[in-house]
Amino acid sequence: MPDPPLVQVHALTHRFGDVLALDSVSFNLPEAAVFALLGPNGSGKTTLFRILTTLLTPDSGKALIAGADVVAERAAVLGSIGVVFQKPALDARLTAFENLIHHGQLYGLRGGALRERASQLLDRFGLVERMHDRVERLSGGMQRRVELAKCLLHQPRVLLLDEPSTGLDPGARLTLMEHLYELRERDGVTSLLTTHLMEEAEKCTQVAILDAGRLIALDTPAALKAAIGGDIVSIDAADPQALASRLQERFGTKVEWNDGRLRLERSRGHEFVPQLIEAFPGEINGVSIAKPNLEDVFLRLTGHRFADGTRDR
Repeated sequence: MPDPPLVQVHALTHRFGDVLALDSVSFNLPEAAVFALLGPNGSGKTTLFRILTTLLTPDSGKALIAGADVVAERAAVLGSIGVVFQKPALDARLTAFENLIHHGQLYGLRGGALRERASQLLDRFGLVERMHDRVERLSGGMQRRVELAKCLLHQPRVLLLDEPSTGLDPGARLTLMEHLYELRERDGVTSLLTTHLMEEAEKCTQVAILDAGRLIALDTPAALKAAIGGDIVSIDAADPQALASRLQERFGTKVEWNDGRLRLERSRGHEFVPQLIEAFPGEINGVSIAKPNLEDVFLRLTGHRFADGTRDR
């Protein structure tokens, strides 16, 4: 028999009063995945994160991590997960090494074994030369690396990260993803991160897209983008609203209005552009062609832009 999925989420549903924050969300995660929960504000990803970290009890459904129920077997779950919250959970007045020592003691680690483990992890994340500096003196990227080291002290199988790149510059974001992949390859750790950044989600092995509490897509980034089929053609026009209906009639292609530009999907977009200019001479100010990204996937699936979400829940 094959091993069961490391993370199992089945029909999770949760309400805050009249607001349906999660609507029967289900998915499974194998070992050694780097998994993104991608969604705009209001999509439900924070609610799902809080349930998986045992901070919130769902109204219905269940979630298992390493075979343990997040509600009924909370202690077992906490032993299997490491958690990186959106806001730093470090004591800024303590050194990086002291933060790890205090955290390790919460998991029953003691003495020389704890000190050795803390030193090894700080070395692994390139922090050994700064390990005795107070956290308040470290950059945001370094502080994130201290948090990663701290959460790995008890050797969890699953790392849960809530918007981990918040406040980081692009270089630090890239370094963070490199560390998650190193954990995957070297230790078999599964990382599940919430994010609203398309470029971050595209670096993951799998992406679950949430919108208004519903899971609307789950696949690899490449497969999600391939489902669009063709190129994305964006058009600047003097009168886009009038041109949209005529474009649809002329080419039989659905046309959307996005950020003041007309947008349509077309195979071999570079061959389509000359036809477009010839069909509507003088009416088009500019045309651009791009390969589909996850923003295009979201727009196709929901009918609205990613940034049009509401307050996160």
